[in-house]
Amino acid sequence: MNDSVFEALLNSYQRSNTILLNLLYALPEGGLEAKALEGSPSVAEQYAHMQQTRLFWLGQVAPEFATGINQLIRQVGEEWVAEREPDRIQQALNQSAHAVCEAVRDRLHTGQAMKGPHASYDHPILLLQHLLWHEGYHVGQIKLALKAFGYKMPEEVEEKAIWSEWRTEIW
Repeated sequence: MNDSVFEALLNSYQRSNTILLNLLYALPEGGLEAKALEGSPSVAEQYAHMQQTRLFWLGQVAPEFATGINQLIRQVGEEWVAEREPDRIQQALNQSAHAVCEAVRDRLHTGQAMKGPHASYDHPILLLQHLLWHEGYHVGQIKLALKAFGYKMPEEVEEKAIWSEWRTEIW
């Protein structure tokens, strides 16, 4: 694979992570508790789920990259509680995004398979694509939860937080 194409793919995943963080810091007061419907995961739980999904798949296909990363969910008694501190969420998402990129880079350059006991990817780029799709889905769920919460993100905030990461428009 052409190195510039590969680096562009890794950059796209890093931009996606930046969008998650921009969205996190654009949440209104109480936004981490927002839910699309009663019984749905809160925004905080969705962030924790995305983090756990990254770590799960890394643990399956490149376990050496899934260690030492902060968790966004912890057990308190019999309950599982998602992290509510934005700076901790940011740190954990940055750590796991970096780990994903390093695992893909390693597997692509060494030719080592991304195969594990319960999962495999035919090509390392497919892990990136899987996670991009999964996390994009949750961005939509978070925006839906915010609407149900009564918050409509102003267009200029959404543009800066989300869309400006993907394009530069010249007028």
